[in-house]
Amino acid sequence: MQQMQQPNMGYPVFWTNQAQRPPVLTHTSMYPPPPPFPDFRKKRRKGGTCVYLFIIFLLVLLALLGVGIGTYKIMELQKELDKIKEFSDDPSSLPNPSTEKLIGEPLGKLVSRQAAHVTAKESLNLPLVWEDRIGRAFTNGIQYKNRGLVVNETGLHFLYSSIYFRSTECPKDSLELIHIVYKKPSRYPSVMKLMESTEQHNCKPLVTWARHSYLGAVFNLTRQDVLYVNVSDVTLVSTDEAKSFFGIYKL
Repeated sequence: MQQMQQPNMGYPVFWTNQAQRPPVLTHTSMYPPPPPFPDFRKKRRKGGTCVYLFIIFLLVLLALLGVGIGTYKIMELQKELDKIKEFSDDPSSLPNPSTEKLIGEPLGKLVSRQAAHVTAKESLNLPLVWEDRIGRAFTNGIQYKNRGLVVNETGLHFLYSSIYFRSTECPKDSLELIHIVYKKPSRYPSVMKLMESTEQHNCKPLVTWARHSYLGAVFNLTRQDVLYVNVSDVTLVSTDEAKSFFGIYKL
């Protein structure tokens, strides 16, 4: 082992091998490069994707919630319409507590409401004749006069009519069954059609057949308006009071 001393250095340097040379100190070896700067763009992209997916999930959840609420409301409205229709079929029967809650009025006030329910009688011509006193028929604040119901007070009214066609004869291969509810306004001489149902029926001779037609809607009627019912053939109308009837009540 040889020892060499460099005069310009203040300390001795030793070599174990003559062929080896001392390492040359450079700026790169003395100062290593800094660590790579982290790329936050990838993290931002990942974070943004998560936010978008979360927003889409919330929108889908809100859409499903809206569909559920809409379906529930439609079912509730359908139940209310069914209850109103049942009451219109038999208005002489007193409503139960659920019907009273639906209408939102006390039972005593409901009974005193202006209403009329008339049932079918044998008619020879048009408009149809109705029974206003016997059986389920009644009038309360609504007058039955000259085959029509006379409106007593201007306002919204629920108007309904049911006609049951039946026969064992077929004068033609095809019958046109027409059911019309119309009014004669107090201020105008002409009549105005309110509701209409038309059906083509094919029947066979000597075979009993039947068809049911129901009309019902809310109208804004004027005092002294008169309401009537017409059909295509009066001889085909059943006089059963539970199947053929005509009525109105003020809302």
